[in-house]
Amino acid sequence: MIYSGPIPQLGLGTFGRTGDAGTEAILKAIEIGYRHLDTAQTYDTEKQVGEAMRRSGLSRGDLFVTTKVADTMLEKANFLPSVERSLAAIGVDQVDLLLIHWPSQNDQVPFAEYMLELAEAKARGLTRLIGVSNFPIADLERSRQLLGEGAIATNQMEIHPFLQTPKLRDYARDMGMPLTAYQPLAKGMVNDDPTISAIAAAHGVGPSAIALAFLMGEGHIVIPASGSEANLRANFAALGVTLTPEEMDRMRALNRGHRRIDPAKSPVWDDQD
Repeated sequence: MIYSGPIPQLGLGTFGRTGDAGTEAILKAIEIGYRHLDTAQTYDTEKQVGEAMRRSGLSRGDLFVTTKVADTMLEKANFLPSVERSLAAIGVDQVDLLLIHWPSQNDQVPFAEYMLELAEAKARGLTRLIGVSNFPIADLERSRQLLGEGAIATNQMEIHPFLQTPKLRDYARDMGMPLTAYQPLAKGMVNDDPTISAIAAAHGVGPSAIALAFLMGEGHIVIPASGSEANLRANFAALGVTLTPEEMDRMRALNRGHRRIDPAKSPVWDDQD
């Protein structure tokens, strides 16, 4: 049995959770209550995710697992074999969500080639849902035209209180497609913001819970990463926080287009700095 519900709104990013310590951190997150585990071919954490899943004692249907096809594996000859290797590393027959990690830079691999392979992975039962990551609106439109309405379950992007991507947010809302926020805590920057700290004090939680609650209140899925039990618990507390409309407005005012992840292979972003 595989997870049958929608994508859990709070998940665990596993970047950096390598080796035995990584497995233990992921297992601790599962014990705390996390049910959405996000990995990728380039993270070197697929084995750790699988090991933590098995050691947790939970059934496969209790856990939602995402992995991503690397931009070096987008060619037709490489795509599906790479997905099969990912499944073997995790130790599952099917993931819940398979993403394209980055679009091919300058269409070095033709867009239709790898997007049709993504759809083929779903058709073959290698994944239940398909999605993308780091796709601007132009590529989302190309995806929609190629694969049809509703084919893409999510677009995973850098989103946090200081980078709220309003153009992309509004487009995704119009499409009925949730965005998934990676680095939702801006690598701890949220802890130093006085507005977030003040709202956190009013709710009796830490700043990270407020940042995550805000993003979830905007309709986003969030996948904060941490190896610390204290931080894992502080982040998980976001599920118990509902911000007032006034607090949501105060959080929206923090947007300043501060982008942290912008490698040379990046597409042209819709919400530039």
